[in-house]
Amino acid sequence: MALLESYIFGRVLRMFLAALIPVLAIIWTTQVLSRINLVTDSGQSIGSFFLLATYLLPTIIPVVLPFAMVIGVTQTLQTMNNDSESAVIDSAGAPRSLIYRPVLVLAGLLCIVSFSTDNFVEPESRLGMRQTIAATYADLLSTVIEEKAFRRIDDGLYVQISERLQGRVLKGLFVADSRDPRFEMLYYAREGAVDEKGGTLIMRDGEIHRKPIGGNVSVIHFDSYSFDLSELSETRGQAKLRATDRDLGFLFHPDPKDPDYMEKPLEYRAELHRRLTDWFFPVTFALASLALAGGAHSHRERGVHPLIPALIFAFAFRWSAFFFANRIESPSGSPTPLYIFVVVINLLLVWAIYRNSQYLGKHRPLTDLAKILNSGWSRLRGPRTHNTGASE
Repeated sequence: MALLESYIFGRVLRMFLAALIPVLAIIWTTQVLSRINLVTDSGQSIGSFFLLATYLLPTIIPVVLPFAMVIGVTQTLQTMNNDSESAVIDSAGAPRSLIYRPVLVLAGLLCIVSFSTDNFVEPESRLGMRQTIAATYADLLSTVIEEKAFRRIDDGLYVQISERLQGRVLKGLFVADSRDPRFEMLYYAREGAVDEKGGTLIMRDGEIHRKPIGGNVSVIHFDSYSFDLSELSETRGQAKLRATDRDLGFLFHPDPKDPDYMEKPLEYRAELHRRLTDWFFPVTFALASLALAGGAHSHRERGVHPLIPALIFAFAFRWSAFFFANRIESPSGSPTPLYIFVVVINLLLVWAIYRNSQYLGKHRPLTDLAKILNSGWSRLRGPRTHNTGASE
């Protein structure tokens, strides 16, 4: 890069990072806090919490990158206009490509980062996150050891104990089970214990209250009763893989025997085409910024900061692409509208930049070529003119 291009690249990069880091931190914090109950309720350590937070980070980077790009580019170009730097560059006869090139180079680098994160890093982090969440439920005993507190084990299943003794003995057991929509079950027991494998809760000296929907309560007394936890433990202890957890190779050639793929094949198709288009968004947003703020002008010419229409375009484009990607999941959906939409918008942005360059009179390839030829001819004639002058 030339010195001026490096200067513009550095300014855009610094403004991009200044926009990326705070937005990324805010979104990451909100996502982490929404899952903090999962760790605290299951008795996990602070290390598990930070591990889960680390897995969340790659899932939001590809979403934030394009928006940070449009903020960084638009704000940098507007600042250069306000400081008359763009006017000086134009007055010096520099081509508009001198401003466009560093912006597009940064956008291209971000496309590589977005593609790598979206297709290789994010699937692994999602898998690790699901495995961490599954591990918090694998040991159900850890969720019932706290005394005199109700703990939700599963949707519709709550457990409470009065006291925990040595030898895995639990005193004062209460279990509320409403997972079956046909009836509700309440279990009371003086004492109980979870076996070493964590698959069975054995209750002694208690009773069961069974209430059908709209019916009367029936009470059953028992000396010993086994409450099966194995199915719950196995379900929660496994990390079920979904389309967003798969790498790009699997999306291109999915296993026809995969249970989740057999259940939702259209979701895998939509995920594939979403990944094949989302990685290019940094370039699209960079083109939008160049079209809106790339021309030299006085700050008195604008009543609205170009960042506002740039962000409006960014959100509208992102939601439209999201809409077309979701349409692929329908039986009659096709990926063609998604690709047409992305290609047409990028071509329109390129056309808008070209028109701006024409309007500013900076796109003169024939004039530039003539200047180059004239400069070369002057250099060739320079020594002859000098020698003639000396002899006179």
